[in-house]
Amino acid sequence: MRRDVENNIAQIASRFVDARRTATVLTDYPGTIPDDLADAYAVQDAAIALRAGDIVGWKVGRINPPMGDVDRLAGPIFASTRVSTEAHPVAMPVFAGGFAAAEAEFLLRIGTAPDPAKRSYTLEEATALIDAVHVGIEIASSPFGGINDHGAGVTISDFGNNNGLVIGSVIANWAHVPLLDWPVELSINGEMIGAGMASTMLDGPFGAARFLFELMAARGIALTPGQWISSGAVTGVHRVGVGDVVEARFNGRYSVACTIKAEG
Repeated sequence: MRRDVENNIAQIASRFVDARRTATVLTDYPGTIPDDLADAYAVQDAAIALRAGDIVGWKVGRINPPMGDVDRLAGPIFASTRVSTEAHPVAMPVFAGGFAAAEAEFLLRIGTAPDPAKRSYTLEEATALIDAVHVGIEIASSPFGGINDHGAGVTISDFGNNNGLVIGSVIANWAHVPLLDWPVELSINGEMIGAGMASTMLDGPFGAARFLFELMAARGIALTPGQWISSGAVTGVHRVGVGDVVEARFNGRYSVACTIKAEG
């Protein structure tokens, strides 16, 4: 029975990596949906091993409703899909015909590597390992259009549904300003689509860092200084299409934007 599970894990990972590499849409999930989070992350690990490129960060998203006592998930952000921008909108690729969305997020940069043997963090301990906070946009996209319709295991198995990160301006004096209470807005083609505050996101962006540090220790994956944490959608997950212009605004002071193009 376990051999069947391992073959399924390898098949799903290979199909997703091939689909991403060739920008090929998957109309159906490429295997049997993983039974639990452990198998879902096993698919993700197998896909990471197949995909070339450095991991420069991790996205964290919400599981709603939670699976047991787990209310977040994670996926890798690769160097080829990370973009830094200060003023000009950049073109970010999505899988046309698959799933494509944009999310306004606080981006945390790891300043000190977490101890790989440490399995539990307080919010304060996790925050102390962060050396910068930026505004940003996560591009969520997958060749499989139904990636968010079948539970967290499916989302996890395809890199957590990540396909890029737009890194905007650094937030000055971030440790001493009320980030959780900042109004955040996301607009598409000049129309405001979503608004919210990080205070509604479980235990906030730094809680996402705490979750990631604990998860990576359990998975045996080392995190390094300079890697990014995309800490979760503040205003929601907003579907986008090729040609759209996306802008996220934070506290009326900081903004970051991108345009959407087709992958491939």
